[in-house]
Amino acid sequence: MKSYVLILTALIALFQIGISQNEKPPNILLIVADDLGYEKLGCYGGMEVQTPNLDRLAASGVQFARAYTSPVCTPSRMSLYTGQYAHKHGYTTVLPVHEGSREAVDFDQFTTYAQLLRAAGYHTAVTGKWQLAALEYHPDHCRDAGYASWCVWQIWKDGAKTKRYWEATYNRDGKIVPIDTTTFGPDLMADYVIEEMKKAQAKGQPFCIQHNMVLPHVPIIDTPNDRATHTEPSLDRMVTYLDQIVGKLAGAVEQLGLSEQTYIIFVGDNGTHAEAPRPTRAGLVHGGKWQLNEGGMHVPLIVAGPKTIAGTTIDELVDMTDLFPTICDLAEVQLPKQLGNSGFSFRLALTDKAVNKRRWVTGAIGNDFAVFDGQWRLHHQKERLFDCRHLPEERAADLNDAAAQAAKARLMPVLDSLRAESGHLH
Repeated sequence: MKSYVLILTALIALFQIGISQNEKPPNILLIVADDLGYEKLGCYGGMEVQTPNLDRLAASGVQFARAYTSPVCTPSRMSLYTGQYAHKHGYTTVLPVHEGSREAVDFDQFTTYAQLLRAAGYHTAVTGKWQLAALEYHPDHCRDAGYASWCVWQIWKDGAKTKRYWEATYNRDGKIVPIDTTTFGPDLMADYVIEEMKKAQAKGQPFCIQHNMVLPHVPIIDTPNDRATHTEPSLDRMVTYLDQIVGKLAGAVEQLGLSEQTYIIFVGDNGTHAEAPRPTRAGLVHGGKWQLNEGGMHVPLIVAGPKTIAGTTIDELVDMTDLFPTICDLAEVQLPKQLGNSGFSFRLALTDKAVNKRRWVTGAIGNDFAVFDGQWRLHHQKERLFDCRHLPEERAADLNDAAAQAAKARLMPVLDSLRAESGHLH
C-alpha cells in the first residue's frame, strides 16, 4: 500500500486517540555511526580507543549489550527506516549510488518512521550518508522519505563520486553547501543538527533528527585533531573524533535546556571495517563489515533520555528493525495496523520494565541471511550452523553434538518462515 495512505491512517488514529494539545511529545536525536562495531566503545569492553562521551551517554541511560543488524549499510539502514527485515524489504546489497546509479528506493512503496512522525507534527531532519538515491537525479528523495530538511553528503555530482570529509560535497535542502578547505564535513553536519534543534525549539515543535555520521568509514583521513597535532591518521583517531562530536551534540541538548524532553539514541549501522582482530575485555573480535558474523552484525546501541534508567545494561536481543516501532512508541505515534512491521518496541526496557519479546535477530547480505538466537547462528545458504555460546569466539558447529542438533532443529522453522516471506533470496 502506498505510504501516503498509511500516513493518512496514522493521522486518523492520532485524532481518534485524542492526543491533548497540551502534551508535548519528546524530541528524538538518532545518531547513526558509519561502520562502527560494538567492540570499539569502552563501555562495551573495547580496549583500543577511549570513548568518554559515549561511555557517559551509556552511564546516563540504557546500554543494549546485544543489538544486531545486517553487516553492510544499505540493508541495515533500510531496516532502520522501514522497520522491515532485509530479506523482506529486498535491499540486501549496497545500492551503487557511489557509482552514479539512477536506481533509487521508492518511498511510495515503503513507510518510514520519519513519514509518520512528520505527519504527527514533528520537525524531521536528516544528515550525512544518504546512499538510497543519487540526489543529482532524485533531488527530493530525502523529503520523499519523510524529512522536512536535510544536510546530506551528495555522493555523486557532475559525473563523479565526491568526498565526505575534507573538500566535501554536501546538499542542504536542495543546494550545494559552499565549503572551504578548512571545513571538515562531520563538523558541518554537527552544526546543522544543532541549528535544526534550535529551529524546532523556536517553533515549539518536537524534533526527530537522524544524524547519519560519515565517521569512521574509510578512507582513513586526518581529523582536525590530527592536523592540529601533526598526528598520522588512523581508524581509532577517527573513532575518537566521532566520540567528540557525540559529546558536542549531547552538550548542545543540555545547553538548550532540552535534556528533560529529548531522547538521544546512538547506534552503529554495521560492524567495523577492519581485517585485524580487535581486543575487548571478553576476548578478540574477529570479522567485521560485509560478514554475517559477530564482528559484522553486532553494533552498539545506547539510549539516554528523560525516562531511562541510568546505568542500566539490557542483555536482551535487539534487532535494527526494533528502532522504528520504538521511536514511534516514544513519540506516541500509533503504527498503522497494515504496516507489517518486523520489529518490536523496546520502550518499556528503558524504564526497567523489559519484556522479552525477541527470541532471535536476523541480518542479510547478498543472497544469504542468518538467524541468531544469542547462542547459535543458522545461515540460509547451505544451512550452516555456528556455535556462538562463548562470544566473541565463534566457530562452525559440530553437528554430531546434541546441543548443536537441538539448536538447528529449533532454528530451522524460523529460517523456513523467513524464507517463505522473502522473494529476494535463493
